[in-house]
Amino acid sequence: MPDPDESNVPANDAGAATPPSTAEDSPLTRVMALHAVAYCERLFYLEEVEEIRLADDRVFAGRLLHEELSTDGPLVAFTLESESLGIRGRFDAVKRVDGCWCVVEHKRGRSCKGADGCHQAWDSDRVQAIAYALLLAEHVRCSIEEVRAQVRYHANHRTVDIDIDEAAQVEFDRWRTRAHLLRNAAVRPPPTEAANRCLACSLAPICLPEEERLAKNPAWDTVRLFPADSDRITVHVVEHGSRVSRAGDRLVITDVAQRKIADYPVEQILQVVLHGSVQVTSQAIALCAMKDIQVHWLSGGGRYISGTVAGAGGVQRRIRQYEAMIQPALRLNLARRLIMTKVRDQLRHLLRVVRQEHRKTERLEQSITTIRAILPRIESCTQPDQLFGFEGEAAASYWAAFPDLILSDIPDLWRPKGRTRRPPRDAVNAVLSFCYQLLYRDCVAAILAVGLEPSLGFHHRPRSQAYPLAEDVMELFRVPLVDLPVIASLNRRQWTTDHAQDCGPGGWLLTDLGRKQAIDIYERRKTESWKHPVTGYSLSYARLIELEVRLLEKEYTGQAGLFARRNLR
Repeated sequence: MPDPDESNVPANDAGAATPPSTAEDSPLTRVMALHAVAYCERLFYLEEVEEIRLADDRVFAGRLLHEELSTDGPLVAFTLESESLGIRGRFDAVKRVDGCWCVVEHKRGRSCKGADGCHQAWDSDRVQAIAYALLLAEHVRCSIEEVRAQVRYHANHRTVDIDIDEAAQVEFDRWRTRAHLLRNAAVRPPPTEAANRCLACSLAPICLPEEERLAKNPAWDTVRLFPADSDRITVHVVEHGSRVSRAGDRLVITDVAQRKIADYPVEQILQVVLHGSVQVTSQAIALCAMKDIQVHWLSGGGRYISGTVAGAGGVQRRIRQYEAMIQPALRLNLARRLIMTKVRDQLRHLLRVVRQEHRKTERLEQSITTIRAILPRIESCTQPDQLFGFEGEAAASYWAAFPDLILSDIPDLWRPKGRTRRPPRDAVNAVLSFCYQLLYRDCVAAILAVGLEPSLGFHHRPRSQAYPLAEDVMELFRVPLVDLPVIASLNRRQWTTDHAQDCGPGGWLLTDLGRKQAIDIYERRKTESWKHPVTGYSLSYARLIELEVRLLEKEYTGQAGLFARRNLR
């Protein structure tokens, strides 16, 4: 662990570490925050500065342990705070031992062993126990020598005594000062050098320490700390006149005749998507906001309208995003990698078809030749306008060959004549446009969840109809999440005349039955597992969208990143 006094964070004019502020409006530091800064400075920064806190199974297990202890023995738990110490915290337990006050901190894990083989407290647990002891000494108005501290490790049933003396006071002051410096620093500190600590960290899916280490060292053997899939579902409400309301901690969906269609506990829901003329009560929206469940509205034709996100959050992340976006070289680099990945996906899609000898066509082979010639020009491109031109040229070749991806015996209704939109001029384009809007919504949701500003993109130009950053991100997923599953469903003859209708000048639209089928195809595809070729671990496409946005957020910190690099190994 690095010395807590050594850092590149600002110091005062004398070069000494700046002491904690004594201003009345200076926030008190949580004792658990001191535990965090001793464990990992990145963890402290994410929790205390960027205010990102997640509870995983380990956190809930720790809470359960404390609940069990509260009913077992004469333990007293309470909260104290001190302006002079600059800290506040809730004690696990305080008891009297031999006429002295004793702070007891309970931990689920094991104690560590020192060089002499004796059981000791981990550094982070030690500073936490010392902080509680100092709080208690001030509260009961006694000297620090008159209080004791213990850490009880339940995994190996060891109780470690911690001396509360002048050395403990000095140790506390060092970590408190370090916490103050980090709180006022503008730069997010690097992950801890002790990589094994990341394995038990609830914020690892936000921090992505393994991916950061891999970006700096391609030989790093990555451990997947990012969840492979979500254990919550996206609820789509499609039927005209449906209503979403709240019943306790559940969302209830009823039809136009007020008959119950579905009933979901909020703990099972990740997002709620409302299509067309669907009503939702303010109580249901408030419940979703409290439980950090996004609500999104789409028009009856599938056009994205708006969405909610709980809380303000993301201030530091957005500031970094704004600062990064005034750097033309960074924007060009991100855009170039983005378009390289998109065009390679298009090329691979066409190559999958021509591998079948009987499906080769002159148009397919011509498109493949053209796209192959464009790729090196994209890779060496130095001007954003040229990049748009190369992207458009590749797209024109890809869509020119798109009709040849459909089997020859598929009915004409489900055979596209190319790519048309606004409005779609055939049934296939209606399916594609609808599914692209589902993908766009997922990209918006991921961007909001990460805490970035969706209206500030690096490739697409700002316009009133869509968020540029969401359009940027969705370029990575158009082929694998929409084109491939839609073509597969067409070739499996899953679509009939009941799924789409010709609305004349308004183009083609999907019926309610068609929208349900498109949602089912898209959502099923999102659950499929995919092995990331750079990180080497598998995860679902649904999680991959969020992962790419989090990797993009890392690019804004000025560190090496893996955004849009999934095709480069």
